[in-house]
Amino acid sequence: MERGAPAVVSGVSPRVKNIGAAAFKYAILILFAVITLYPLLLVVSTALKDPTDITTDPFALFTSLDVGTLGDAWTLGGFGGYAFNTVYITLPTVAGVIVLSTLAGYALARFEFPMRNLVFFTFMLGLMIPFTSVMIPLFYLLRDLQLLGSLWAVILPGVAGSAGFGVPLGVFLMRSFYQDLPGELAEAARVDGATEFQVFRRVMLPLSAPGVAVLGVLVFFQTWNQFLMPLLFLPGEENRPLSTGLYIFASGRTQEYELIAAGSIIMIVPVVIIFVIFQRQFVKGITAGALKG
Repeated sequence: MERGAPAVVSGVSPRVKNIGAAAFKYAILILFAVITLYPLLLVVSTALKDPTDITTDPFALFTSLDVGTLGDAWTLGGFGGYAFNTVYITLPTVAGVIVLSTLAGYALARFEFPMRNLVFFTFMLGLMIPFTSVMIPLFYLLRDLQLLGSLWAVILPGVAGSAGFGVPLGVFLMRSFYQDLPGELAEAARVDGATEFQVFRRVMLPLSAPGVAVLGVLVFFQTWNQFLMPLLFLPGEENRPLSTGLYIFASGRTQEYELIAAGSIIMIVPVVIIFVIFQRQFVKGITAGALKG
């Protein structure tokens, strides 16, 4: 073989092998992207199609365009009130989880006090107890506290982590994040005369913004989409969120697929918008170690 000639193994050059491997990899990725995106595009297409087109070919994409279906679903389903209730539930839940988790996570990561590990593992018990095992006692507790039927019957258990993402998960994430931050910055602030709360608020909290973004996005997704807790604890029309509202709306329209799809889009769009806005912070928080154990 002459010097400078490309190496050939079994008659195929390494460059051809690399191109073939890359083509195979991208083909697999494209296949999974199509499998993932097609149901979402089908929902959007169904919501914007004429009802006759849905009957003719229900799986065809964007054969017609009728934006009025979204307005019809919003009016007929009463999604305005449902959206207000959902926002009213979601914002205090996200704010409560973030505030309590950052404070508790910082204390458990940076302070030395008796039984610190016991306190941390007590929080972790909240991640091990499923909601189905406590929903009946919680129902009677909320009834005795006269909270049953009010939006706080979902907000308070949501902050506590009864439905999944709450303070237990937040403490776990933020404690791990604060442990990874350099302690020299806090020491320098203390030397300059800052109190412990000023160290937390002015130094550590801004540095933990990616972790807070991860926690906020996760709690937002969980709270916005939760179904079982509002179904059990929020009877009646006036306190119904989007999740149970869409369920009731769809149950009475088994043949009006375009309205059901439009209702689904109304519920999905805010989630997509929030993720797009905080996508960079979310990814940065994950790569910075916010999900380390």
